[in-house]
Amino acid sequence: MAEDTNSPMDRFCGSTFWNSTETWFTNDPDFTPCFEQTVLVWTPCAFYWLFVAFDFYYLKASLDRNIPWNKLNVSKALVNVGLLVITALDLIMALIKKGGDSQLPLYDLDVWGPIIKFATFLLLFLFIPLNRKYGVQTTGCQFLFWFLLVVLSIPRCRTEVRLDTERGKILSSEEATEQDFSWEEYQFASFFIFFTFSCLMLILNCFADGLPRQTKYQRGENEIPELSASFLSRITYQWFDKMALKGYRNPLEEKDLWDLRPQDSCSEVMPIFAHHWNQNVRKNYRSKTRVEPKAQFSNGHVTFENPHGEKNGRKKGMASIMPPIYKSFGGVFMFGALMKLFTDVLTFAQPQVLSLIIGFVSDQEKDPQPEWKGIMYSVLLFILAAAQTFILGQYFHRMFIVGLRIRTALINAIYRKALRISNSTKKESTVGEIVNLMAVDAQRFMELTTYLNMIWSAPLQIGLALFFLWQQLGPSVLAGLAVMIILIPVNGVIASRIKTYQIRQMKYKDERVKLMNEVLSGIKVLKLYAWEPSFEKQVLDIRDKEIATLRSTAYLNAGTSFLWSCAPFLVSLVTFATYVLIDENNVLDATKTFVSLSLFNILRFPLTMLPMLITNLVQTQVSVNRINKFLNSEELDPNSVHHDPSKPHPMTIENGEFSWGDEITLRNINIEVRKSSLVALVGTVGSGKSSVVQAFLGEMEKLAGHVNTVGKLAYVPQQAWIQNATVRDNILFGQPYDRKRYNKVIDACALRADIDILSAGDQTEIGEKGINLSGGQKQRISLARAVYSDADLYLLDDPLSAVDAHVGKHIFEEVIGPKGVLARKSRILVTHGVTFLPQVDSIYVMKMGEISESGTFDQLVKNKGAFADFIIQHLQEGNEEEEELNQIKRQISSTGDVPELLGSVEKAIKLARTESLSDSISVTSADSLMGGGNGSLRRRVKRQSSHDSVASAASLKKKQEVEGKLIETEKSQTGGVQFAVYKHYIKSVGIFLSLATLILNFVFQAFQIGSNLWLTKWSNDDRVANDTGLRDMYLGVYGAFGFGQVFTYIGSVIIVYLGALIGARKMFIFLLSRIMRAPQSFFDIQPRARILDRLANDIYKLDLVLPELIRVFNSQVFRVLATIVVISMSTPIFLTVIVPIAFLYYFAQRFYVATSRQLMRLESVSRSPIYSHFSETVTGASTIRAYNVGNRFIDESDAKVDKNQVCKYPSVIANRWLAIRLEMVGNLIILFASLFAVLGGQTNPGLVGLSVSYALQVTQTLNWLVRMTSDIETNIVSVERIKEYGETKQEAAWELEQDKSKPKNWPEEGRVEFQNFQVRYREGLDLVLRGVSFNIKGGEKVGIVGRTGAGKSSLTLALFRIIEAAGGRISIDGVDIATMGLHMLRSRLTIIPQDPVLFSGSLRVNLDPFEIKTDDEIWKALELSHLKSFVKSLAAGLNHEIAEGGENLSVGQRQLVCLARALLRKTKVLVLDEATAAVDLETDDLIQKTIRTEFRDCTVLTIAHRLNTILDSDKVIVLDKGQITEFASPTELLDNPKSAFYSMAKDANLV
Repeated sequence: MAEDTNSPMDRFCGSTFWNSTETWFTNDPDFTPCFEQTVLVWTPCAFYWLFVAFDFYYLKASLDRNIPWNKLNVSKALVNVGLLVITALDLIMALIKKGGDSQLPLYDLDVWGPIIKFATFLLLFLFIPLNRKYGVQTTGCQFLFWFLLVVLSIPRCRTEVRLDTERGKILSSEEATEQDFSWEEYQFASFFIFFTFSCLMLILNCFADGLPRQTKYQRGENEIPELSASFLSRITYQWFDKMALKGYRNPLEEKDLWDLRPQDSCSEVMPIFAHHWNQNVRKNYRSKTRVEPKAQFSNGHVTFENPHGEKNGRKKGMASIMPPIYKSFGGVFMFGALMKLFTDVLTFAQPQVLSLIIGFVSDQEKDPQPEWKGIMYSVLLFILAAAQTFILGQYFHRMFIVGLRIRTALINAIYRKALRISNSTKKESTVGEIVNLMAVDAQRFMELTTYLNMIWSAPLQIGLALFFLWQQLGPSVLAGLAVMIILIPVNGVIASRIKTYQIRQMKYKDERVKLMNEVLSGIKVLKLYAWEPSFEKQVLDIRDKEIATLRSTAYLNAGTSFLWSCAPFLVSLVTFATYVLIDENNVLDATKTFVSLSLFNILRFPLTMLPMLITNLVQTQVSVNRINKFLNSEELDPNSVHHDPSKPHPMTIENGEFSWGDEITLRNINIEVRKSSLVALVGTVGSGKSSVVQAFLGEMEKLAGHVNTVGKLAYVPQQAWIQNATVRDNILFGQPYDRKRYNKVIDACALRADIDILSAGDQTEIGEKGINLSGGQKQRISLARAVYSDADLYLLDDPLSAVDAHVGKHIFEEVIGPKGVLARKSRILVTHGVTFLPQVDSIYVMKMGEISESGTFDQLVKNKGAFADFIIQHLQEGNEEEEELNQIKRQISSTGDVPELLGSVEKAIKLARTESLSDSISVTSADSLMGGGNGSLRRRVKRQSSHDSVASAASLKKKQEVEGKLIETEKSQTGGVQFAVYKHYIKSVGIFLSLATLILNFVFQAFQIGSNLWLTKWSNDDRVANDTGLRDMYLGVYGAFGFGQVFTYIGSVIIVYLGALIGARKMFIFLLSRIMRAPQSFFDIQPRARILDRLANDIYKLDLVLPELIRVFNSQVFRVLATIVVISMSTPIFLTVIVPIAFLYYFAQRFYVATSRQLMRLESVSRSPIYSHFSETVTGASTIRAYNVGNRFIDESDAKVDKNQVCKYPSVIANRWLAIRLEMVGNLIILFASLFAVLGGQTNPGLVGLSVSYALQVTQTLNWLVRMTSDIETNIVSVERIKEYGETKQEAAWELEQDKSKPKNWPEEGRVEFQNFQVRYREGLDLVLRGVSFNIKGGEKVGIVGRTGAGKSSLTLALFRIIEAAGGRISIDGVDIATMGLHMLRSRLTIIPQDPVLFSGSLRVNLDPFEIKTDDEIWKALELSHLKSFVKSLAAGLNHEIAEGGENLSVGQRQLVCLARALLRKTKVLVLDEATAAVDLETDDLIQKTIRTEFRDCTVLTIAHRLNTILDSDKVIVLDKGQITEFASPTELLDNPKSAFYSMAKDANLV
């Protein structure tokens, strides 16, 4: 080929620029020197100049400053200087040696080449001190520049070495002319020095610079290595290796996690977002706005502007969160989008390279191409795949970061808003809904960001794929596309059907869990009545409906997954058929076939993503609207309360009118509170007392008037608001701990005794909403918080309502009253009690939202106005103690002439006396037990059964157990799952079905490979071109293979789903029956929530999660195997590489699963505190505002969000870490498959195309496979937990053979005999009954009495064998009850239990769950139990639905229902565990009467709490500490003043 020296580049170099014979059409390719010195050097330079902007951006964005000089940056500087010197030298030498008077002409290249290089190196050199100054530790652009420079200089190395050897030959040969090679020699030396320095720079750029000296944020011990990782380490995620290794060795804990990157923390994200949000809000107002600084910081706090603005600004519309989000986080997002564009383009380069490889192989026979081309194609394929891997890794990483930041911003914006919303806004939504904004809506953004770029990327991918397919197959592509498009709506239809089924299934699941919850809470009653089988059946009935729904879902799921996996095949079948049938001349060859196949595979992803993305977008739009509505809602007006110190009194309201957002609540309010005075607000319920307090706090909407408070406020709300923190933290409420003051407050608020009872004193953690405290304790802690805060003004909203009278008195005297701790403060007290009113400075009486009168106690009593009415009404309620009434009586009589008031006081005193009698017996015991400090004990003494003393022991034990238990469950979850669990699962599913899925999957893959091999054969067959019959035969068989695939696939999927359902059903029945048959002690130890979790959560995983995972896992495993088979068929040598690759893969997978599983767990544990703290804040917002500690709560919330990010970020990285490693393994498979195909002398282009197109898909499959394995391991734990419950200890058999011989009406006499009987509640606890012996004749009535904890209840429990004997025996009618089946025994005894437990369902089911009684019998029983008229009045009669726990009946009615149950059963032995507080005296009399008449001839054992009920019994058993101290008739015992029974009767004023 003649050299054309006329092109401008040739002139520039003075030699040929491009010579294709030398470079392409040759077996020994090489570039021309001109090309090597221009293009190959300028490419990296151009790249750097293009992207240098990024380097400047990193300088600007860096949060750190000042990296010290160290070996690394000094070496960089020196080597860079070396490069500058050598480049400058090149220019000087060129000017000296060439041009002018030397024979060598000076070309442009000799001048411009060094100049371009010099300029680039100089720029790089400038960045060394700059990066140092601005604390940038590594930059990607520079690394890539050096990398490109080194790689592109390699061809020149080869050229230079060749030229050097040629020169050597010339010089050493005989005819060595006096040729001057000095310039060439110089170039050779200079180039190699340049090359060495470039390599050194590349190596130096692999490391990151030292740590900066100044950082914006403190860098802790635990700093995330990413911050100081080099570019190389960042793109390969090598910095994560440490964590992966640590997580693999032992389970990760919170202390192992790294600190958050500063730029992701709330303190960096919030100001940016707030700045843009405020701008956006301001834009919405037309009023002139002041110019704002960047983001407002008030003492380090971000302020958000109120979108409701000043009252005068006219509002244009809602401020939306979208613009601020774009502005705050758009930069990173756009950068990510750029990366996505790159990867999309790279994806389509792969099929093009594939077609080159196929072309290369098909030329092997006729006209072979040089081998280096094949190798080059293979390497090119690998490079494309690898580049795609790295860029995609970074892309996903960036998107996750954007997602996390958006979530942070939204959570914080919502949190800050929640502290300021007005009450009318709060009324519009429940706390749950507001928390959902944070938990669901903000989370949704995070899930969306990763896929958001698909909006433009999917259409782009589809368009490109169609374009390339059109090139291969022409218009017949449209047929395939049509199939794909048709499948989308089909999928949609199926999806909507699935959704309806899911809703139905959720409904059944909720029903089932609700019923189970009731069963578990009433399990003791079920056991006493022997009703378990009935309820077990009810649960199983619901479960069967649920399974039926799941089965329908399974068929539909099979449909979608079939569409999914067979779509590509259908599409290719339709396309190829259309292609060959349209035109005789269209012939399929290998290139067309396999390039099209790989393009179809690319199409698959965007086509399925689009519909999903669209639904996601719609959901996110809904979320955006909800968040916008909330962030734009009305806020409290901060100016409604003034703080004007010039006013005479610290708290005043003048002519106030206030509302709660709708009608006016308070009008004409004039109140003044003088300094250090105590003002009481009284009035009937709903008269507006609390509203006045809220008006002072600025919580109400002020319509008119003036409110003024001067000084620091403290507020005690009516409903105490307790945080989920320790008792001490609740009292300190963010103040520093001052021991003396703290102890004083505790004593004043009567908390000392309570704190002593608590397990860890004042360090005891209180559950959410103060769940483990009584109402009185909560109220006192709330009060203590106010007292400790040492404010100036106190607003006390009825703090004494929840506490006992004597405690209330103590608190009034010690805290609120004129001699209390707060005597020097100004305070408003809202109260219902009359007792303390004489001691207050002034009283305001509220009526219907107005102040009806005010003055001192004496003035008001004299007025005989609303206040006197209030006192009379109050006394009629009869809630006061005797001594207090006497006090009031004295006070009133001293004021003189008010006879009618005195009369009502006298009446009240009488009432109080009679009440205290019936209470006193139980009060003494209960009071001593409770330390007297518990909510209104005097009136509502719940009987403390001996269960409680056991319960407290149990709770201590439970505490240790829970701690122990937590560790146990964690243990089962940390290591891998044992094989036994999988075996158990496979057994439940059934061996046959398990094998069937595997076989069907295998056959499916066989068909798939078969159809592809057939395609290969078809595309290689040259005769097809002329023979249409042959062509149709090929097409027909190809179609047949396709249908084989369809059927085997659907089969395998359906079998997986149905098998899993069978397994789930078996395991549920097994679990339920084991739980129903567990002894009572099991339910004492296990918290109900945990058992329910097994029945709800774990069963859900068996039902829905596992089958899906197993299906995907199966298909992916077979897919990987198929890939290996196909590649090995075309290139058997590939098998040698499989082993090391599998090894790499296995390691990555093991490391990942261990680490990722633990990270996910930590993340979910750290997520819930964000939401619980938030819901706490929303509930306590008014308290937080009153104490003015909003900023502290905002900081707490930020800290919790950051802590969650700390756990979330590594798990995101773990995913990337794994993806990069796996995809590189996959890329190696691609490399070897194509290399071996090219080098192995394979001549069948079809097979090569097949094996490479399989290899191209393998990366995704591998990725999935690891995810599936880790998911299966995480979820199979459910099977393990169910299996573990199935192995619990069971109670004795329900039915025994020998029971059948017993007569129908056994026991006939009802003789009960205890012989030296001993019993304990559980192994390892003390005996509760210690050798009790007594004999009761048939038909005797026996009362059992004793102090709390004497063992009364244990006696009945032992009779029913709820607790089994530890020694001795009980016999009924001479039969040892231990020899009978439990149900035989329990169904022949009758009990009226102490707490009436009802179950939701009809009244009829509650009376007769087995439906064996007739209606007449039931009505008879209802009549005798005085319920007939009530039931008759109900519309549904016996089918009246009873709410959960019987909530829609009064307590008395519930007790009567239990009586009706007893009457229906009516056996010879009746146990009456007497109800104490629950029943009013009337009901009690009714029950006693009915029992005396109806159970005349039965043996009745009564456990008594009120002695008068058993005074007429035949015998009395007095128990003490588990032994019988007295057993005789009541009269006998009462005649003996020394007896314990006598002293009890004396306490009760009965003697």
